[in-house]
Amino acid sequence: MASMGAGMPYGLQSMLKEGYKHMSGLEEAVLKNIQACKELSMITRTSMGPNGMNKLVINHLDKIFLTSDACTIVNELEVQHPAAKMLAMAAASQQQEIGDGTNFVLSLAGELLKRAEELLRDGLHPVEIADGYTRAADLALAKLDELVIEGMEKLDLRSVEDVSTRIMGCMSSKLHGYETLLAPLVAEACVAVLPKNENNFSVDNVRVVKIQGGSIHDSRVIRGLVLKRGVEGTVKRVEDAKVAVFAQGVDTLGTETKGTVLIKSAEELEGYSQGEEDKVEAAIKALADAGIKVVASGGSFGEMALHFLEKYGIMAIKIPSKFDLRRFSRATGAPALISLALPKADEVGFAKSLAVQEIGGTSCLVLEQSATKSAISTIVLRGATTQALDDVERAVDGGINAFRALTRDGRAVPAGGATEIEIARHVVDIGQREKGLDQYAITQFGHALEVIPRTIAENSGLDATDAVAALHAAHAEGNVRAGLDINTGQTIDLGSDSVYDLYVAKWWGIKLAVDAAATVLRVDQ
Repeated sequence: MASMGAGMPYGLQSMLKEGYKHMSGLEEAVLKNIQACKELSMITRTSMGPNGMNKLVINHLDKIFLTSDACTIVNELEVQHPAAKMLAMAAASQQQEIGDGTNFVLSLAGELLKRAEELLRDGLHPVEIADGYTRAADLALAKLDELVIEGMEKLDLRSVEDVSTRIMGCMSSKLHGYETLLAPLVAEACVAVLPKNENNFSVDNVRVVKIQGGSIHDSRVIRGLVLKRGVEGTVKRVEDAKVAVFAQGVDTLGTETKGTVLIKSAEELEGYSQGEEDKVEAAIKALADAGIKVVASGGSFGEMALHFLEKYGIMAIKIPSKFDLRRFSRATGAPALISLALPKADEVGFAKSLAVQEIGGTSCLVLEQSATKSAISTIVLRGATTQALDDVERAVDGGINAFRALTRDGRAVPAGGATEIEIARHVVDIGQREKGLDQYAITQFGHALEVIPRTIAENSGLDATDAVAALHAAHAEGNVRAGLDINTGQTIDLGSDSVYDLYVAKWWGIKLAVDAAATVLRVDQ
C-alpha cells in the first residue's frame, strides 16, 4: 500500500486525468497568457493601415492566402492558445458586427495587455488593472461622442456620391490606391438594392463575382444576378420574360410509391413510353401557353424535357447550388416550386433581360432587371490573379459592411489617428488627476491608444515618434481633427480629402478590445 501511494499524484493533479497540465499564479498563468496575446497582436499589427504589409498564409488545406486583412489572417492561422483565441473571437465579433476595424481590436487589446504586464511587475493586482481599463473605456466612449463631426449623421443613403465619399476611408485601409475606383462601384450596388426601410438592408443582396482576366478597371456593377455558367439548350437570350423556378429536376415524373408495371407486348411498351412523353409535353406546353420563356431548375433536365423546351423556345437554366437558386428566385420574384406543374400567377417571376455573355473567356449567365425591380445587384470584379481578386473581394466586402453600418448609424469621426490621440489626451489627463490605484491603469490605457497612429506611421515608413509628437502638438493647439497624412507625413484634417472613420467601428472596437483584455487579465489558473 505504501509503495502504491509513493507513485500516486497529489493535490489537484490527483483529480485530473493523466497528461493534464495545471498552471496557476502570476508567472505561469497571467503572464504566459499575456505573452501569447502580444505575439498574435504583433503578427497583425504590421498589416494595419493603407500601407500595411501583406501576409502569406498557407492553411491546413494548402490554400494560399496573400492578404493584409487581419480577420482573414487570424482565421486561417487557426489559433490554438485559449487566451489568444479570446482576442481572435473579439476580432471576429468586430468583423461580424461592423465588417471593419478588426486590426484595431487586435492591436489595441495587445497593447493594453503589454502595458498591463508592466503594471503587474510593479505590483498591481490583475483585477485592479482590469477595473481601471473598464473605467477608462467608459471615459473613452464618452469622449468619442464629443468627437463626432457635425452634420455627418445627415447622410443621404440613396445618393451614390455621398455614400461613396463616406466609405472611401474604410476601403483605402484595405486596398490603398484603388478606393476611388471601387468605392463608387460598391455605393452604386448597395444603393440599387436599398429597401424603403433602410434598416432592413441585407449584405446578402449585393453579390460579388470574380472573373479572372482583364484589369481591375474593367470591373462593373450589374443590377441583377451573374452566374458563372451557361444554359442547357440553344436559347441564349430572352427579353421581358416570365420565369418559372423549380427546386427539383425537370424530367419525367416518377410515382410517389414504388410500383411494378407488367408489359406483355411491344404495343403496350410503346404506349407506355408514348404516355410518358405526352405527359412531359403537356407540362411543358402548359408553361409555354402561360407565356413562360425561362425555366430554372435546381436539378438536371431530362433529355425528353429538354427536347420539348427547345421545341417551344423556352430557355433552360440549371442552377445546382441551392444558394444561387434562392438568389435567382429573389432576383426574379419567382419562388422555387417542388413539383413540375403550372405555377400560379403570383408564382411567376420576371426577367427584363437574361442572356449568356462571355466575360474574359468565361461563359456567364447575366440577369439584368430594371432599376425599380432589382432586388439583387452584382459587382463583377476583374483581375489578373486569383490572389489579387480575393484581396479586391475582401476590400469590396469591407465597403458593403461599412454601408450596412451607415444604415444604422451614419455618424463619422476624424481619421488618421486623430480620434485616438484626442481620446488618449483626455484619458491620460483624467488618470493623472485620480488618487486611487485606478490612476495607473487609466493612464496606461490612454498611452495604449497611441499604438494606432504609431503603427500607421511605422507601416508607412515614417518616424513614428516624430509623427505622434506632431499629432500631440497639433491637438494641443486645439486642432482636434488633425490626423496623419501617410503620403507626406504632415498632420492635416483628412476630412478635407473625404477620409473619415465610422463612429460605430471605433465604438465597438474600443469596447471589444477592452472586454477581451479584461477577460484575459482575470484568468489566474
